[in-house]
Amino acid sequence: MGWEDELFALFDELEQQAGALYAAERDAEVADRSRAEYQEVSLAGRLMASVDSEVTLGIEGVGAVTGTLERVAGGWTLLAARDQDWVVRLDAVATVEGASVRAIPAVAWSPVARLGIGSALRRLSEAGERCVVHLRDGSRHDGTLRRVGQDFCELVTGEERRTLLLPFHAVAAVQSRR
Repeated sequence: MGWEDELFALFDELEQQAGALYAAERDAEVADRSRAEYQEVSLAGRLMASVDSEVTLGIEGVGAVTGTLERVAGGWTLLAARDQDWVVRLDAVATVEGASVRAIPAVAWSPVARLGIGSALRRLSEAGERCVVHLRDGSRHDGTLRRVGQDFCELVTGEERRTLLLPFHAVAAVQSRR
């Protein structure tokens, strides 16, 4: 092998080493960017990508509920489980099993998905159906939602027709019959 061949072989080897170093550096940068971008992904975004899928939600004060995720909106989700529907506040969700690995950013949501939990509870109130309101402390109240305010709802309970005011922050989930 002549000196020219040795020189070209050396240049090829140096070029391969430079390419390997560049690839390693690029992979590290892509990983850093991925981690930085992922911090923008919300639980609601992951759940939005899971609509029409079966998931199990671990809910504060309730426990695990499995069903089909039917809707995700501003701070709440609708889960259809067997013969009942669950309106669940997202900040009461402790665990999620079965969610999509993808996410849908809030800018891609329909305007209807921006409605708060008050809208969902107003629909239950208008239907006049009995429901069970589960609070974060584990207590539950059977009754009928009567009116829904800005940050609370009124629940009429029992035969004595007592009215309870329930602040939204205390509510974990509302279970209704279909």
